[in-house]
Amino acid sequence: MAWIPGGAFQMGSDRFYPEERPVHRVTVPGFWMDSHPVTVEEFRRFVKATGYVTVAERPLERADYPDADPDLMLPGSLVFHRTPGPVDLRDYRNWWAYVPGACWRHPEGPGSDCRRRERHPVTHVAHEDAQAYAVWAGKELATEAEWEYAARGGLDGAVYAFTPRHRAEPPGGCCAPGAARPGQAGSGQPGRGGAGRFRRMVIKGGSHLCAPNYCLRYRPAARQGETEDTATGHLGFRCILRSRA
Repeated sequence: MAWIPGGAFQMGSDRFYPEERPVHRVTVPGFWMDSHPVTVEEFRRFVKATGYVTVAERPLERADYPDADPDLMLPGSLVFHRTPGPVDLRDYRNWWAYVPGACWRHPEGPGSDCRRRERHPVTHVAHEDAQAYAVWAGKELATEAEWEYAARGGLDGAVYAFTPRHRAEPPGGCCAPGAARPGQAGSGQPGRGGAGRFRRMVIKGGSHLCAPNYCLRYRPAARQGETEDTATGHLGFRCILRSRA
């Protein structure tokens, strides 16, 4: 873990998406943060020790998804698939598909596995899964302010946090659930639909799917809501340990 000294910073941005406003000053006490996202191997040790079953692996309740396609009422997760060419970016279904059987063990769905990916970030984890791992590890999930403060790397007010030779890579790596600021009730797992039973949690950090011409969520100030039951192939997390001093 890396030590993040406490301090104050200007959180948010007024230059991009409305949900990042207003810019406001926040003070954060020091804390320790994982140097890398939780890996497949680390998560496997947690599952082996506890018998934990992730949200993406659990049977679904019809009451939670009354309008869902019956064919999608199976445990699974959202998987990214490459498109053959340019597509309409207004419809995420052009590159995302709900795949029954997809989970952290089978990231592309049935028939896939994590062999030779032990050191890759674990994906297809929902907020509850990340929370359970953190408790087991004796750690916690970062608040939105803690995550953004660390991601800025001391460059208060900067759009990105990176050196000229390197692409932006905030401490979240993949999108990081753990912000303690749930928003309005969401519509449930994309691709299945829902009944507004699920809270939206803030995710931070962007992913390998972000680009200058689309999304721009890899900026430290970027924030995006995701329903707490949602798991995807580009969503990982890392933990923190708050100072007891």
